[in-house]
Amino acid sequence: MMAPRIAGLYALVTAPVQWHPAQVFEEEAAMLKIEFTKGSDRDWIVATRDDGSVEKLSFPKKGLTVHDAVHFFVERDLSLHDAFWGKVEKGSNPEDIQVLAKAGGHASATRAGQPDDSIIELLQAERLVECFEADAWGQPADTESFLEIAKAACESALVPMPEMDAAKVEQIRQNIAAFHADWIKAPAGYTSCLLWRR
Repeated sequence: MMAPRIAGLYALVTAPVQWHPAQVFEEEAAMLKIEFTKGSDRDWIVATRDDGSVEKLSFPKKGLTVHDAVHFFVERDLSLHDAFWGKVEKGSNPEDIQVLAKAGGHASATRAGQPDDSIIELLQAERLVECFEADAWGQPADTESFLEIAKAACESALVPMPEMDAAKVEQIRQNIAAFHADWIKAPAGYTSCLLWRR
């Protein structure tokens, strides 16, 4: 006869395993696989959806870090699910999204009113990406000043600033910096893969 403690341990290690496939195969939850490939004079992006459909784009180098990678961290960390990468995941062509964002842009004589609800998160992301790029390329502002700049940038497009505090600013800064550190020292042909989840 087993001692109570031994019997309890035996029952624990022989109990049926409870499978949780979504936890075991975490990549199955990925809604969009985004591959950034570094070139010598231009870079490439391949985005593959769950259904196997693919979007490809290429663009000349601009700035220190891939613009659409900055979009990824801003949109993911602020839960902007209907901004650039969210729209790509849902089936939109990246070039069409870029045209939409440019047309929506900053408020002007041609768009003096509130933007359509369908592009609010897209405009929020564009304005904030601009702020984080300027912050990364130049002398970073203190967090309070950065938040004021970000709020003014969103207001210029007649959209509210998404919920973002000092901790979120630092989180996004760190994620962009980590991506940049790998990207800047990598040779041409290097690919970085990010997984977008809704």
